[in-house]
Amino acid sequence: MTRHLTDQPRTRGASKLAAFLRQDRADRPHPSTLALQTRPKPRADAARKAAEYLRIARTGTD
Repeated sequence: MTRHLTDQPRTRGASKLAAFLRQDRADRPHPSTLALQTRPKPRADAARKAAEYLRIARTGTD
């Protein structure tokens, strides 16, 4: 006589936990992504030049 379906040993406990952890980690951003997002952004030369030209223009009209 075999055991009832619910009387079987539970062997999926670790795999279920691993699946839940994988889903939880997937919801959060990866640490390397966060590091890239927090790095300072280099300013383009055109934007820097425009800012300098405006600064010079403002000081020249005083």
